[in-house]
Amino acid sequence: MGTIFVTGGAGFIGSTFTQRLIKRMIQVVNLDLLTYASNKPVLASLLKQDNHIFVKGSVCDSKLVEKLLLQYAPNTIVHFAAESHVDRSIENASNFINTNILGTYQMLVSATHFWNSLKPNLKKDFRFIHISTDEVFGSLSSEGKFSETSPYNPRSPYSASKAAADHLVRSWNHTYGLPIIITNCSNNYGPYQFPEKLIPMLILAGLENKPLPIYGDGKNVRDWLHVEDHCTAIELVMREGIPGHTYCIGGNAERTNMEVAHTICEFLDLLAPRIDDCLHSQSIKLIADRPGHDFRYAIDTRKINELGWQPKYSFETGLYETVQWYLKNQDWWSSIRLNEYSGERLGMLEAI
Repeated sequence: MGTIFVTGGAGFIGSTFTQRLIKRMIQVVNLDLLTYASNKPVLASLLKQDNHIFVKGSVCDSKLVEKLLLQYAPNTIVHFAAESHVDRSIENASNFINTNILGTYQMLVSATHFWNSLKPNLKKDFRFIHISTDEVFGSLSSEGKFSETSPYNPRSPYSASKAAADHLVRSWNHTYGLPIIITNCSNNYGPYQFPEKLIPMLILAGLENKPLPIYGDGKNVRDWLHVEDHCTAIELVMREGIPGHTYCIGGNAERTNMEVAHTICEFLDLLAPRIDDCLHSQSIKLIADRPGHDFRYAIDTRKINELGWQPKYSFETGLYETVQWYLKNQDWWSSIRLNEYSGERLGMLEAI
């Protein structure tokens, strides 16, 4: 597969993907700014590998990106780098505009300059893979699923910034011929996910004997995708995907937020029972809803299924292993609690 240029390769999904490539002895150039959600322990292990080249820097730095492209001549760019938390985008959208929109624009410009410099045989094989989200499609009612032809209807600053990036990427294919592929995934979960996201937030709240907060009535639905399944899908798209196409990736695991909370509580009751003999589910607490909270996401995976992909993890198996991981890795999340995110609620309109 040659050299792969990964942006955001120290993030939750990007670091999982990078680890997979490194284990297969593929050379990876990893550009990451190392923001608050970076996976520093995994990065530390990656830095020991000869086929991993790490550069701290921003995707908005076009001179740096173009220098790295010329120096390492990758045949694929996988663009993960993004701000990705809806609640943070509600409080302050500026980082989302800068990274997700302007950063993607700069990556496209740099990639196009590099691609146009390649010899015809190398130019033909080059790919720009843009990793996006199903949230760009908006909100579903109780029926239907998102697909590659779903209209865009973003409803938060985060999803709007990702939608803008998707449109830029697609336009670079139509206008300049850059061989791009876009993937739109459902909600990811798994080891090393920063604890502002729902599943690790609930797990840690349970372990710390705190209330497990659920927005609104808990009936909002998400399709859950294990991060390892997501990465296998991206690898398949790199090999078999058609330039100019979009592929939706989902876990076929729709659950309400309340169902997710109760399943986590059941696993915590087995693995880390409370010392007061109460059930963890007794600590579930409904709180004021998120502003503009989308009701339901669901993914039609038929197109990527045609490439031969199916999720390996059932939701229950993947979630059980995830709860076990957080139990075994208290040093990792305790450090985050002390230094980066104490577990407070984000996304309050009063913060604007």
